[in-house]
Amino acid sequence: MGRAFEYRKAAKMKRWGNMSRVFPKLGKIITMAAKEGGSDPDMNPKLRTAILTAKAQNMPKDNIDAAIKRATGKDAITLTEVNIEGKAPHGALIFVECATDNNTRTVANIRSYFGKAKGEMLNNGSLEFMFSRKAVFSFPTPEMDLEELEFALIDAGLETLEEEEGEVTVYGDYTAFGTLSTALEELGIVPGKAALERIPNTTVEFTDEQMVDIEKLIDRIEEDDDVQAVYTNIG
Repeated sequence: MGRAFEYRKAAKMKRWGNMSRVFPKLGKIITMAAKEGGSDPDMNPKLRTAILTAKAQNMPKDNIDAAIKRATGKDAITLTEVNIEGKAPHGALIFVECATDNNTRTVANIRSYFGKAKGEMLNNGSLEFMFSRKAVFSFPTPEMDLEELEFALIDAGLETLEEEEGEVTVYGDYTAFGTLSTALEELGIVPGKAALERIPNTTVEFTDEQMVDIEKLIDRIEEDDDVQAVYTNIG
């Protein structure tokens, strides 16, 4: 996997390391899943997987229940998914996924981050062809043979299975999220992460000096409460 894997791993550890930020983001994922498919996890695979992901990050049950109620209770809130695309310094491409109750605020904030970093926002759809949307599941390497695991997941929509440093990552088309989630459950595997991600179709290498500028912008974007995920073409 090389530098690209190390960058993604470091970014993931940093992103999930701050519980004060990750719980609200996980809560929004749960709320949107419940709003979309109902509050019963047994009947809503997306919600069930979101709850499993939250539990894997030690999110308290009270927080999970509150997130579901925000989608279905009398005080239900409406969250809108907003995608924002842009260029960081030195030409790195950035795709930002947000969940917000105030679209104007969110877009204005992200625009200011790009501007202050001497980057630029792009028109919506500019980067769609640069990334492929995938269902991604990660979990500790199971005891079962990985070839058997791969075979068991093929019919569920598996495209690629990778193992690195005791962790298995499963990739499938985004439309296979539900079937892969169910197949892993049936195998007794509880993912530490289950998400729809945007994987760059091609990557670009940047110098360490350039990465300082790029990472400063990414860090600032990820700190925003409305931002759910940030994807780049860094190689």
